Amino acid sequence: MSTQPELPEPLHANLDSMLSRKFGKEVANYFSGSRLNRVSFLRTDNAFLSAAIKHPATSFLLFNKLAPLGHDPTKLYFASFNDVKPLIGSDPYSKAEEQLISEYNSTVTIPQLVFLGIDEQHEEGLEHKTYKGAPCFALDVTPKGTIEKEANSVIDALEERGLKFIEGRLHMSLPAGDAAVFAQARSMLDWNSRNPFCAQCGQPTLSINAGAKRTCPPTDLASLPTTAMQGGTVDAKPISATERPPCASRKGISNICFPRTDPTVIMAVISPEGTHVLLGRQKRYPPLWYSTLAGFLEPAESVEEAVRREVWEEAGVKLGRVVVHSTQPWPYPANLMIGAIAQAVPGGDEISLKHDPELEDAKWVSVEEVAEALRVGTSQLGEGPGSEYKEGGLRLPPRTAIAHQLLHAVVGDFLGGDSKI
Repeated sequence: MSTQPELPEPLHANLDSMLSRKFGKEVANYFSGSRLNRVSFLRTDNAFLSAAIKHPATSFLLFNKLAPLGHDPTKLYFASFNDVKPLIGSDPYSKAEEQLISEYNSTVTIPQLVFLGIDEQHEEGLEHKTYKGAPCFALDVTPKGTIEKEANSVIDALEERGLKFIEGRLHMSLPAGDAAVFAQARSMLDWNSRNPFCAQCGQPTLSINAGAKRTCPPTDLASLPTTAMQGGTVDAKPISATERPPCASRKGISNICFPRTDPTVIMAVISPEGTHVLLGRQKRYPPLWYSTLAGFLEPAESVEEAVRREVWEEAGVKLGRVVVHSTQPWPYPANLMIGAIAQAVPGGDEISLKHDPELEDAKWVSVEEVAEALRVGTSQLGEGPGSEYKEGGLRLPPRTAIAHQLLHAVVGDFLGGDSKI
């Protein structure tokens, strides 16, 4: 059994307020609670970005095919500017975005950089106007295109130090603070890599706004012969450009140019009497492993409606009141898990799997059994339970999953009355 990391502490956790007295302490889930101030308004400030990229306090989280660089699965490695300079050059922000767009050449691979924010707790951070902190970037070092040689050089140098890119579908053994930075970095790099072409016209796109936006340039040097560029180098001044077909994304505000977040509802459902919890399992789960139900929020659907629809579709149970409990960023690839607690209506708690065949099984489990499983039977998929676990007992997700927090709330005092855990 691997050790489960601690969860992030909610901001102002001990602050007394009318809201905390009425609704209780805020819940911060794994992958949230970043130490970085994103200062998103500085993503277009090239003077700031140029100073940030090479500041001594600046760090880079590197990814190779979306696998993060680290010492082991519990510790990331944050590279320095000198580590990545062979790939990104001395100043990738030396040119204004307008110039980069006008000089766009779709045959030239540009290293994907994303500005994540500044760590304001760093005493030796960069000072810019009224802001001070250590800048942090994400960088995709996957060898590809015209930067394959440079990327391999950076990778080889880092791996010679004993570092490695941590493979795996999930990375949930990191300390909470690093997990939040990782989640932001992975989501942004994944979105950029998934959108190399314009969804409107199909032409190649260019990453701008420090990696937080993609644009469809009106011209492309790709169709010009290499002699059309003085000296034949990437940094040479272009002589002319070939106009591309018109694109609607260049007119007004277009949401196809910005990162997407897909909302997902996940819910702990209690019985009409409040004595049992609805749990389900998919075929891929290990034996005895169950979790809460979940599903995607559809267009023009409220969170409450999505919770009721998904539970009825997957388990046939009809719900009444739905209450939002907490949320969790989920960087696989870019979801926001909206956690809710709901209660079945009297007479609506009969389970039926005949609608949507997604679940292999669903059942009502007593709150006492859930409480015991939370104490001794939690783990990641594929890992063993706690030392006090008794063979044949219920298995549940680890505390890094929002499903765990929802179940903890249900058997705790979230619903009022005495805590059952």
